Amino acid sequence: MDEINHEVSPCEVLPDDYAICIAGHGSRDKEGIQEFLTLSAKFKEREPQRIVECGFLEFAKPTIDDAIVKCVQDGIKNIVVIPGVLMAAGHAKNDMPSEVLSIARRFPDLNIQYGRPLDIHPKVLRVCSDRIESAEKSSSSEIQRSDTLLMTVGRGSSDPDSNSNIVKVSRMLWEGMGFGWSETSFIGVTQPLLPEALDRVIKMGFKRIIVFPYFLFTGILAKRIYSITDDFQQKYPDTEFLKAPYLNYDDLIVDVFMERAREIPFGLQNMNCQMCKYREQVVGFEDQVGEPQAGHHHHVRGIEGHHGLDHGHDHHHTHDHSDHDK
Repeated sequence: MDEINHEVSPCEVLPDDYAICIAGHGSRDKEGIQEFLTLSAKFKEREPQRIVECGFLEFAKPTIDDAIVKCVQDGIKNIVVIPGVLMAAGHAKNDMPSEVLSIARRFPDLNIQYGRPLDIHPKVLRVCSDRIESAEKSSSSEIQRSDTLLMTVGRGSSDPDSNSNIVKVSRMLWEGMGFGWSETSFIGVTQPLLPEALDRVIKMGFKRIIVFPYFLFTGILAKRIYSITDDFQQKYPDTEFLKAPYLNYDDLIVDVFMERAREIPFGLQNMNCQMCKYREQVVGFEDQVGEPQAGHHHHVRGIEGHHGLDHGHDHHHTHDHSDHDK
């Protein structure tokens, strides 16, 4: 496999007077929180002289607000905030920007700029490929990729643009790696959900099914995906089910996050707005164009562990509830 170039051109260097704040979603799973903190530490390893902080939207401390405040040291006035998530859905488009806007209003002398998530990137796809290949190597069975179905599992969102990007990732891995077939499913919010998707594809007769969670870190949802996969292995012993690892804090993932940080001061951090339901008249979501940027996580900001609320309760909004199970 070809080596990936980690070098940074001079025009892509983040100015010295900028601090980096990495905004994570947060999780009730302590392993997931620790993995995110390790990612933040890897930023610091890359640029030990730079101020790097991280904060969470919900379920963990420090909060995003706390992290931005901690960036203001040694006279730093410029702060880039990177959403530490894979895709631009409700959290990256609304909840996190709302947090940033709130603190920017409190500290008008600070230059706080918000970036974009990882999105689809060649280096991210390379990590996906590596994780899938590691699952293949874990098996002693000699099964060809032409006899293998790849099941890519996304978190699921109420944003169709984000969901469609998971499908695109799945398709690019299918064609790029030469699998016999590929399907996309989700663990919450939208369809098809993983169990119903597996029920359908098992009838296709593939000898092997690789289940790949398109997740950055572990958490309740990622572990649920593996548990469902184990259940199907017991139910269908004649088919080999392999569990591919999620992405985690791979060096290539850090590369892309650093790229996202470097592009912000130069105005290059535009998200894909072509199919964004908040900006365009997307079929079925026309009434959401121009919705105000507002956060929906005030009730769990900084609260560690289960907050005791029933997620069937009425918030009067449409943000993704699947991430509350992270």
